[in-house]
Amino acid sequence: MEEPVLSPRVPRTRTWRHRLVRALPFLMALVLAGAGLCRLQHAGKLLLPFENVTTLRGRLASVGDLFEDPQVIRILRKHGLRVEITTAGSREVATGSLDGLDFVFPSGQPAADLIYVRRQEGGLYSKDFHPFDSPVVLATFAPYAKALTARHTAEPEKAPAGEPKLYYTVDMASFLALRNTKWDALGLQKYGFRNNGKILAQTSDICESNSADSYLSLVAFTLNNESVPSTERVSSLAPAMKQILGQGSPSHDLYSSYISSNGSRQSPVAVLYEHQFLAYQMAYRAAHGHVDDQRVVLYPKTQLLSEPHYIALNHQADRLGELLESDPELLRRETELGYQLRSSEDGHELRDHLRTQDIPAPQEDTVDRTKVALPDLSVMETMITRIKGHRCPSHIHGRTTSPEGDR
Repeated sequence: MEEPVLSPRVPRTRTWRHRLVRALPFLMALVLAGAGLCRLQHAGKLLLPFENVTTLRGRLASVGDLFEDPQVIRILRKHGLRVEITTAGSREVATGSLDGLDFVFPSGQPAADLIYVRRQEGGLYSKDFHPFDSPVVLATFAPYAKALTARHTAEPEKAPAGEPKLYYTVDMASFLALRNTKWDALGLQKYGFRNNGKILAQTSDICESNSADSYLSLVAFTLNNESVPSTERVSSLAPAMKQILGQGSPSHDLYSSYISSNGSRQSPVAVLYEHQFLAYQMAYRAAHGHVDDQRVVLYPKTQLLSEPHYIALNHQADRLGELLESDPELLRRETELGYQLRSSEDGHELRDHLRTQDIPAPQEDTVDRTKVALPDLSVMETMITRIKGHRCPSHIHGRTTSPEGDR
């Protein structure tokens, strides 16, 4: 009888090792994938399935830098919020289609008023939040400021010895009276510059921008002997206002033009917001170890305060407005981006922060100056129409915002 042929037995240890070797690629892939997920989650770029994150879509004007800031994005993510934004001029924010939006964030009261009127007429929900302010200023360059000072139109704020002079006050009546004068005639060459252009502040288009509309209000207020003009007075003021504000730049270009290497030629005096100038100086200081003492700012003696309004268009968006007004981390970051907190009584948070960054701070009275009273909507629309020669185009029936289009 033949003995059965038995298969050779593979040692158990060899089989176990063999299986381990075969499984190594799979295990390594799991380890690498896990590490990648951790990195993405730490960077705030990954939404895990168990995270409860609400995405809010909004359109805003000059405060776009706020929601693009990595620290703000991180803080909002901690609160379960993700924000997608599109940017436009304040007037387009106010008159454009609101379809698909959870909130809008125009840069001032006139544009906010337009939104309120639209929502009320449609019987639609809106809730207003006002977390911070930013004065409208005339951003310029040291030679131009010195030339205006020599003409007694501007005056530098007092600064400690050795500290660069970044802040000036400007008498608007005197400044506007120079609108037919050229810079070279003012003796600009004494300060190393030549410019044969007229002495005017460059604005964005008054059909697009809150800063331009605010400057128009300041001009009208000044020309009307420091009082808000009536509709009847607009006709007599219109020729001078058209001369001063007849041209405008696209809203997104003016700041970029001012901080460019050729800014002193292209935009010698630009109507901007204080927070833009301060944020620029903070970034410049971080990059170069000192402030840019050639770029300076003129504060009108009669202060023109921009008042950005966050407007929730549904109850879900209320949460973001509440955080912008009350969350300690967000308030601190808003200060670091150059905004004056609405909750602050004297603006000391902003000045204290600038000093910690070794950046000269504006004098304390810059937050206490007399403020320009804005005309009502009908007067504002009349002034704009007289200057432009036509009504501003309405964007109400323009592009509808969709989640895909805003990404």
